[in-house]
Amino acid sequence: MNIKEYRTQFIQELTPIYDAGEAESFFYLILEEKQQLKRIDLALHPDLVFSEEEIGVWNAILKQLKHEIPIQYLLGKTSFYGLDFEVNAAVLIPRPETEELVEWILESQKPKVESQKVKILDIGTGSGCIAISLAKNLPDATVFALDVSEDALATAKINAANNLVNVTFIHQNILETVDLLQQFDIIISNPPYVRNLEKEEIKKNVLENEPHLALFVADNDALVFYKKIAQLAQKNLLPNGQLYFEINQYLGKEMVDLLEKMNFKTVELRKDIYGNDRMTKASFS
Repeated sequence: MNIKEYRTQFIQELTPIYDAGEAESFFYLILEEKQQLKRIDLALHPDLVFSEEEIGVWNAILKQLKHEIPIQYLLGKTSFYGLDFEVNAAVLIPRPETEELVEWILESQKPKVESQKVKILDIGTGSGCIAISLAKNLPDATVFALDVSEDALATAKINAANNLVNVTFIHQNILETVDLLQQFDIIISNPPYVRNLEKEEIKKNVLENEPHLALFVADNDALVFYKKIAQLAQKNLLPNGQLYFEINQYLGKEMVDLLEKMNFKTVELRKDIYGNDRMTKASFS
């Protein structure tokens, strides 16, 4: 079949579920990954065709997309902060808002002299996207990444190797941790923060496919991870160190109150590109 003809059919079959622009973007992502072809190739060679075997592969992916399996899981990869990451059902798919958190951290390091080495800990690393992006952009940093999921850590280790960075990975349940045993210049976490009452706002493709362990917290203790990590930061953050969180957009005030009550002297709340309260930065100085 002519590829341009299949493209029309592909988009038409997906538009009851996705908008046409998103369906088209899926087509070109798959085209590049499975056929090593780009949009310009179809424009320059309109008579390109799929073999029967290739159509079989495409139809299998199309069927899964109709069941709202995330395209990133189907392709086994995604892009984050200019780097490629393997993703699977053991890890969350990195979001653009988290890229903003990485950018904020990197901005904070610019005034420092290049020779100053920083020690960084990423708690709840998942795919490793935060830790690896920081290690890539701060080559003199010493980066650690912790997660409760062994499967997530296995994926993160692959991503670190693929992106040619050195990250020390730790298998640990942060809620059961009494002391981190060393001090850090930067502690970051994007922990579970979606309350069960907010499940109705979550898209089906996320709710039915991404790991709930990394997403949800109890309605009556929504800040459980933040409290624990902030407690550890009181002991394990260096005097001029910084604590960064990605947060629930509905709990910005609560997060600021929590950190101020825990004696963080400088607390900053920042909105994401969509205008939602999304991240905090705190320090003892």
